[in-house]
Amino acid sequence: MTDHDIHITALFADDTRAADAVTALRQTEWPVADVHGPIPSQAISDALGIKTSGVGWFTLAGGVFGFFLGYFLAVFTSARWGLIVSGKPVLSYIPFFIVGFEFTILFSVLANVLGLILLMRLPAHRDLPCYRPECSADRFGVVVGCRRDEVPEVRRFLTELGGEMPGQADTQRDS
Repeated sequence: MTDHDIHITALFADDTRAADAVTALRQTEWPVADVHGPIPSQAISDALGIKTSGVGWFTLAGGVFGFFLGYFLAVFTSARWGLIVSGKPVLSYIPFFIVGFEFTILFSVLANVLGLILLMRLPAHRDLPCYRPECSADRFGVVVGCRRDEVPEVRRFLTELGGEMPGQADTQRDS
């Protein structure tokens, strides 16, 4: 059993208040276990200290690889099975850029999807025992871990920060 075996959910009316609560909680001994909300929020991401995603690097690598693969494929095909028309050169470079561009798009998309799957560590099935339905409508929920004897103090702290404390059903014990 961990040191913080109870989780309490506080609901906030907007993302600014939730972000302020997360910032204040990071200054205490109570860990922020999770944050739920109806929309993505840059303020909450900044307060949690979430780093930027590395998916863009997968997309860039896939695009560069795709361009060179497409260009090489067009050059190889033209060199291997030449079709000389009207005395034009065997390797007409300009049209090969079109093939390279198409492969850039194709491999960028494939690498992007692969990056999403790898960086999100899918599939990762995780139960959300402290999730509240209000977080899918118009509230932001901040889930805080604490010990059983700290529950009243944590509730008071979250209420002072502007959080709504709905009933006792939001207190969940880790199993």
